[in-house]
Amino acid sequence: MNKLVMSTIGVSALLAGCAGQPAPAKQALAAPPPAVVAAPPPVAPPPPPAPPPVLVSVANPTYISIPMEIVINKPVKDVWKRVGKYCDIAEWLQIAAGCKITAGVDGEVGAVRTVGSEILVGKTELSYTYTQPVRDGRPYNLYHGTLEARPLTAKTTKMVYTLIYDNSIIPGDAAAKTAEIARRRTAFERGLANMKILAEGGTLPPPPAPATPPPAPPKP
Repeated sequence: MNKLVMSTIGVSALLAGCAGQPAPAKQALAAPPPAVVAAPPPVAPPPPPAPPPVLVSVANPTYISIPMEIVINKPVKDVWKRVGKYCDIAEWLQIAAGCKITAGVDGEVGAVRTVGSEILVGKTELSYTYTQPVRDGRPYNLYHGTLEARPLTAKTTKMVYTLIYDNSIIPGDAAAKTAEIARRRTAFERGLANMKILAEGGTLPPPPAPATPPPAPPKP
């Protein structure tokens, strides 16, 4: 009887001791790594605003013509054969860069030459007319030129060169515009004189030296 009581007491004490001990803690789960968010691509700055368009038409044009002529002591057909081809301008105007046809057929309407990008817009047996194209950002001056050979006698020819364009877009006052006409006339009258030399079998003089720009004003 005492042994049974002791065993019951021992078991109870053992259970009481176990009940007083805390339960083992559960192991916490590791947190997942934070998600990596890609940075947004850089935003390109907006393009700069386009410059305002430059009008190519002129509100109040002033068309001027410059007629020039010279007599050559050769028959008209011989003169035209020597100096009347569309790219002969490089020789009698003494253009160092020369002249080439960049579009169309040489001597035919629609031909374009490197000199001024000029387009052949009209022709006869002994004449041609050309113009310059519209250019971006520049007022259009309607520049045209006509070269014509006219027979005077069986052995003499009159070469006529006529320019027409809008002189109003030349910057400056009336004196500046008059000076620009004079410079253009001088250049093409020299070309006519060279045509005469070439058609009559002569040798051209050296071209004039390029104009020296005026000195810069002194700094203050």
